Amino acid sequence: MFDLMIIGQMTLDHNIDYDGREEFRPGGAVTFSGYAAAAIGHRVAVVPKGDPAKLDPYEVFGGSKVEAVYPVSCASSTVMQNTYFTPDRERRRCLCTQMIEPYRPEDLPEARARIYHLAGLVAGDIGPDMIKACAALGDTALDVQAVLRCRNEDQTLSLRDWPEKKEYLPLIRYLKTDAAEAEVLTGTDDREKAAFMLCEWGAKEVLITHNTEAIVCDGKKIYRAPLKARNLSGRTGRGDTTFAGYLTERLDHDIPEALEFAAALVSLKMETPGPFKGCRADVYDYIEKFYR
Repeated sequence: MFDLMIIGQMTLDHNIDYDGREEFRPGGAVTFSGYAAAAIGHRVAVVPKGDPAKLDPYEVFGGSKVEAVYPVSCASSTVMQNTYFTPDRERRRCLCTQMIEPYRPEDLPEARARIYHLAGLVAGDIGPDMIKACAALGDTALDVQAVLRCRNEDQTLSLRDWPEKKEYLPLIRYLKTDAAEAEVLTGTDDREKAAFMLCEWGAKEVLITHNTEAIVCDGKKIYRAPLKARNLSGRTGRGDTTFAGYLTERLDHDIPEALEFAAALVSLKMETPGPFKGCRADVYDYIEKFYR
């Protein structure tokens, strides 16, 4: 029984910074979430899907503390090109030049988990059949980019509403959005109001990330924690790291404790490019230094 099973593809990320520097890195929500959740002491399994000739999942997770890798092979991998226009990396253009084949319930391994984290990247990766299959097994977490972020004919990505949201949100224990995604889902740019609306539609706990803070709504109250990174060189993977930290900490902690830990975790992670490779003690030290 794992604490967290993360279902999502690795990507080959081509990152172009605002000053013209370029790098190629393995990415994707499964990578950033998997590294972070395992590094802070939780039992994590990952179910990455893609072309193993392009990205070897065992190699990608070889430097992590992830306990089990259950790869699913398909003919294609997801390839992302991220161009950042500002030093804070808040303005960017993202192209999806290639996509995986959709996940299917038969891709799930026989192993079980306390939380199933659906971590697709583009609409079409994770369908209603996967939401139903995971909800039948245990608590289900969804990053809404997997149902909102649509690939256009020119390979650009745009956010579009999720027509089936009111049907499937009641199956979601933990829902994660960023501020822009929350506005697309609810029609309001007020993050607190959007969080309450998503709870009213069925999600049990809603996490909304922003460049200044993360908030959580349980349908009764809003909880918040600031982000305090001293630099943003590791901005890529911010939301994935926050969600992974929050999900796993919620297994044994209340909302305020889990949220503060997740905020400190991602603040520390953002100071270094790539997935989080520290440890739990590093996060506690960061909390004592910057949150007390």
